[in-house]
Amino acid sequence: MYHYTDGGLKSVWLANGYKIQSTPHGKGMSIEDLDGLCVAICLALAKKPSPLTGTEFRYIRSAGLMQSQAGLAKLLGSNEQAVARWEKTGKLPRWGDKLVRLLYLARAEGSAPIGSVIERINAVERAEKQKIVLRAAKAGWVSKMESQGNDEGIAA
Repeated sequence: MYHYTDGGLKSVWLANGYKIQSTPHGKGMSIEDLDGLCVAICLALAKKPSPLTGTEFRYIRSAGLMQSQAGLAKLLGSNEQAVARWEKTGKLPRWGDKLVRLLYLARAEGSAPIGSVIERINAVERAEKQKIVLRAAKAGWVSKMESQGNDEGIAA
């Protein structure tokens, strides 16, 4: 078995799916499906019965959710320094542990509503000021986001 320590993980072992090869620089290792392995690790971490360690939390954040500390902090309604502290000390609040698991599982197992919420939150910082334009339709009101420019509308 191969002890897989990517990202500082300490409790992950590969039974197969890897090859040890001799290289001019010594022994090297290759993994057959690295993306699939990353998903499998994150799923196993998200479903494990014990609390996440700081390293495991960081692995799900970075490799699974592909979020920066600042990005995850926004998703959790926290701040970047708190996320950094949780990862460094391993002292995660229960709600943070549970919520990062929920976010990952929803994304990995295909919850479109949660996935789209994550994408919308990620877009908030890079979005320009926008306005909501509503139009009456047969099925009811329909909303659309438009760039907020100089408008000559009537204020309500």
